[in-house]
Amino acid sequence: MPEKGYHRLRRGRYSEPGRAYLLTTVTAGREALFESLPLARSLVACLRVPHNRGEVRSLAFVVMPDHLHWLVQLERPLSLTALMRSVKTYSAQRINTFRGTKGVPVWQRGFHDRAVRKEEDLRALARYVIANPLRAGLVERIEDYPHWDAAWLDGKGRVI
Repeated sequence: MPEKGYHRLRRGRYSEPGRAYLLTTVTAGREALFESLPLARSLVACLRVPHNRGEVRSLAFVVMPDHLHWLVQLERPLSLTALMRSVKTYSAQRINTFRGTKGVPVWQRGFHDRAVRKEEDLRALARYVIANPLRAGLVERIEDYPHWDAAWLDGKGRVI
């Protein structure tokens, strides 16, 4: 059964090269897949693919137990839908191979996106993204959480 409100997530979506976006997607059934270190690291490897291809500049991400927050800047004409479809498909294949669960849904349909305004401070937004484990009570210090990265921050979440 499709998730309620999925089609509303797509309404008004626009993908502009050079603009930063905060993307959020959730696992199927909110399963805490990424409590598993190998599965979380596999997702991180999948996020690096479009970055390494020059399609996006990955500014910050945090892999939470049942969802992902990813701050990216589009570097090429590429739709957010195509980007997320690619990452979710590739990561689902890797995760299902690892678990031996071929064809089992890994992600909920759709994703949430928010275009970052030109006047917003990307570094402050990156700090907000990586602080999710703190706010969720998963760790007391960001450096204790292994599944995040940010272009301008060191291993303790400080601006470099």
